[in-house]
Amino acid sequence: MDQAEARRRLDEVGANRLKPPQPVPALRILADQFKSVVVYLLIAAAGISFVLGDRIEAAAIAVVLGINTLIGFATELRARRAMEGLLQFDVSHATVIREGQLAAVDATTIVPGDLIRIDIGRRVPADARLIESADLRTDEAALTGESLPVSKDAAAQLEKTTGLADRINIVYKGTTVVAGTATAVVIQTGSSTEIGRIGALVGTIEEKRTPLERRLDELGRRLVWLALGVAALVAILGALQGAPLGLVVEMGIALAVAAVPESLPAVATIALAVGVHRMARRHALVRRLAVVETLGSATVVCTDKTRTLTSGRMTLVRLWTAGRDIDIGAAPVSADSAVIAALDVAVMASRSQPRSSDGEAAHGDPVELALLAAAEGVRLDRAHLLSQRPLLSMVPFSSDRKFSASFHRIGDAVVAFAKGAPRRMLEMSTSVLTETGPQPLDEERRRMLMGVNDAMARDGLRVLSLASGRVARAEESALERLTFVGFTGFADPPAPGVKEAIVTLRAAGLRTVMLTGDQRATAEAVGRELGLLTGGHTIVDGRELDAMSDSELETRLPQIAAFSRITPEHKLRLVEALQAQGEVVAMLGDGVNDAPALRSADVGVAMGTRGTDVAKEAAAIVLQDDRFETISAAVEEGRVIFDNIRKFVFYLFSCNVAEVLVFLVAAIAGLPIPLLPLQVLWLNIVTDTFPALALALEPGDGTVMNRPPRGPAETLLSRQFLTSVFFYALLITVSTLAALILYQERPVPQTRTIAFMTLAFAQLFHLGNARSDRALTGGEALSNPYALAAIALSIVLQLIAAYVTPLARILGVVPPEVRDWLVIVALAAVPALIGQAIKRRT
Repeated sequence: MDQAEARRRLDEVGANRLKPPQPVPALRILADQFKSVVVYLLIAAAGISFVLGDRIEAAAIAVVLGINTLIGFATELRARRAMEGLLQFDVSHATVIREGQLAAVDATTIVPGDLIRIDIGRRVPADARLIESADLRTDEAALTGESLPVSKDAAAQLEKTTGLADRINIVYKGTTVVAGTATAVVIQTGSSTEIGRIGALVGTIEEKRTPLERRLDELGRRLVWLALGVAALVAILGALQGAPLGLVVEMGIALAVAAVPESLPAVATIALAVGVHRMARRHALVRRLAVVETLGSATVVCTDKTRTLTSGRMTLVRLWTAGRDIDIGAAPVSADSAVIAALDVAVMASRSQPRSSDGEAAHGDPVELALLAAAEGVRLDRAHLLSQRPLLSMVPFSSDRKFSASFHRIGDAVVAFAKGAPRRMLEMSTSVLTETGPQPLDEERRRMLMGVNDAMARDGLRVLSLASGRVARAEESALERLTFVGFTGFADPPAPGVKEAIVTLRAAGLRTVMLTGDQRATAEAVGRELGLLTGGHTIVDGRELDAMSDSELETRLPQIAAFSRITPEHKLRLVEALQAQGEVVAMLGDGVNDAPALRSADVGVAMGTRGTDVAKEAAAIVLQDDRFETISAAVEEGRVIFDNIRKFVFYLFSCNVAEVLVFLVAAIAGLPIPLLPLQVLWLNIVTDTFPALALALEPGDGTVMNRPPRGPAETLLSRQFLTSVFFYALLITVSTLAALILYQERPVPQTRTIAFMTLAFAQLFHLGNARSDRALTGGEALSNPYALAAIALSIVLQLIAAYVTPLARILGVVPPEVRDWLVIVALAAVPALIGQAIKRRT
C-alpha cells in the first residue's frame, strides 16, 4: 500500500484509536448530589419556611444542604479524577510495510489493508490476519481469559463460527507477542477491533442505583408521608381544640421540622466518605460513594481466574524424572542429581528470555521463563553452561513440530537437548532415564509414561517432556535415539492469600464463582485447589452454557461454582442471571473480556496494576494492590459502614420521633407548645448531627465477617428496627414531658427551656444505646473517641445556646439555674440507664 492510499483510508475509517472514557463532568457530579427524596424534602421545607417568613430557619436548612452537597461532590470528584489518572490507552507505535519498505509509524495512522510486522515483546496495534508466522505466540489473557500464550498459525483454515479464543490465524489489538515473529494484514482498527467492540458493549450498560440509594429513597418517601400525616393530625387537633390559626400553623411547622432528620443526607455522605478513606488505606480505590455500602451487601463474588485468582505467571510445579514424581510447588527445588539432570536438559533446550531494566522477566515465553526460574533455584545458569557447551544450532518450536531443541558441542560430541509434546519426545527416544540409569524404552514403559502424562494433564497441568542424547550432527533430522528424561508440569498457581480469602468470604456467607476463558481441565484443577468445587458444586463450559435455556440456567446456577471457556457475553449473562435471582453481585476482573460484566454487576472490582484500561473504567472499585484478599477486606469495610448507617439512622429517628411524640402528647394533653420551630431545628442540625457523625466513625466490632449477608430486599426500616426506634423514642418523650409537667406553672419561656434542654441531653445520653446492640462495657464506651468528643461538643453548644445572649434570644431560651440543671440531667439520664439495663439482661 502506498502513502496516498493509506491517507485516503485513514480519512475514511478514522484513526486507529479506542474511544477513551468520557470523564464525568463536574457539573453532573454536583447535580447527582441532589438526587434523593430526602434532599427534595429538605428543599421543600426550606422553601415553606422562607415563604412563611422564617428566614433564619430556611437559611439553616440551606446550610445543611450545602454542607451535604459539598462533601459528596468533593469526595466523588476526587475519586473519579484519581481513576482517570490511572487510565492509559492504545499502542503508541507500529511497524508497517508501505511501498515495499519497513517503516515505524504512529499506530493511530494504521488502516485496514496495512501490512504490519510484529515480534516478541511488542503489543499488536490492530486486529490482523496472519500472512506468515514463525513460532508466533501471543498473550491474550486480557481479551479472552486464556492463561497460556496462544500459538498462532498463518496457514490455519478456520470456520466462520470459530470462537474468539480459538482463532489461531488472527492476532488482536492490545495483545502481546511473547514469542516469534509474523507479518499480518490489518482487518480492523480502532473501535471496530475486538477490544473496541467489547468497549462498545460496556457503553450500552446503564449504571444501576445501589441498594443504599434505593433504601435511602424509600426512607425519604416514608418521611414525606410522615410529615404530611403529622401536619394533618396537627390541623385536626387544632381545629378540635379551637386553637387560633397562627398557633396551629406554628405547631405544624415545628412538627414538620421535627419529622425530618435534616442531618441525614450529610451524615450518610460523610459515612460513605469515611468508608472510601478506610478502603483506600486497604488499597481499594472507590470511584462512586454509594458502592462502599453495596459491597457489604454482596451475596455472590464472581471472579475472573487469570491474574485475579491466580498469579498470572506460569510456574513449574511438578517434575517427573527417573521414576520419581516430585511436587515442586512453591517450595525450594531439591537439588538432588536427578532433579539437576532434568533441569539441565530443560535449560539447554530453552532460549534466553528478555529482561526488563530492573532485571525482572519481561514479555517472553512463560514456560521457558518458569524453567529458567526453577533452574536458578538449583544454581543452574544458562549463560555459564553455554560457555562450557558452545551452541551449534537450534530448532525453534512450531505448532507443526511441537518441540524445540538445541545442539551443543560437549568435548568431541554433539549433544542434543529437546523439550516438547510428550508423544513427539517419545517418538524420538529409544531409552528412558531410570534410577539405575538409561534403560531401553519398550512398549510397556511407553504405556506407563503416557499414563504419567495423562495423570498430570488431568490435574490441569501443562505438560512438556524432556529428552537428550548424542547425535550425529547438529540438524533436526538427527534427532533420534534420544534418552527420555522426564515430564515437567506447569500451572498458573493461585495467588498468595486467595484460598484463605475464599474461606473468609464463605464464612461470611458469600459464594465465590470462577469465570474463566481457560480450558475446562485447567479451570477444574484451580477450582479444586481453591476449594470451590466441593459439596456437589460443578463446573460448566461455554458450549454447555450456550445450550442452556434461561430457565435451566436459573435452576442449575446455585450448584455451579465455575465456568470455563466463556466469552464476555457469557459473563454478562451470568451476572444478570444471578441478579435476576435476587443476588447482589460483586464482579472481579482485569481483562477487557471482563468489562461488560464489571459494568453490569452491582459492584464491579478491577485490578489496578495489571488491569486493562477498559476494565478499570467499567469498574466501581479498583484494587490498587491487585490482591484478591483485598476484596475480603473491602467487604468487611462495607459491612461496617452499613452497620454504622443503621446506627445513626436509628439514633436520628429515635430522636426525631421523640420530638414528634412530645408535640403530639403535649397537644392532646393541652400543655403549652413544648418547643419552638427554631429550637427543633437547632436540635436536628446541631445537637443530633455531631453524635450521628460519631456513629458514622464507629469501629467494627470484629464479628461482621462471621454472619451471613443481609437479604437484598431487607429495608432499613424493618419491623424490629421500628419497634426499637419507637421504644427509645417513647422513653425520651416521657422524660421530656415529665420536665414540661414539672415546670408547667412557670413562665412559658422557662418551661420551654427546661423541656428543650431535657430533650437535648436525653438525646445525647441516648448515643450509648445507639452504639451497640449490647450493653457498653467500660472499654467499649471509650473505644470511639469521636463519640466522646461529640457529646462534649454538643454539651458546650447547648450551654452556649442557654447563656450567650444573642443566640439565646434567637432560640427563645432563658438561662437555667443550678437546681434546674439537676432536674434536666436526672430526667435526661433515665432513657439511657433503662436502655443499658435492658441490654444487660438480654
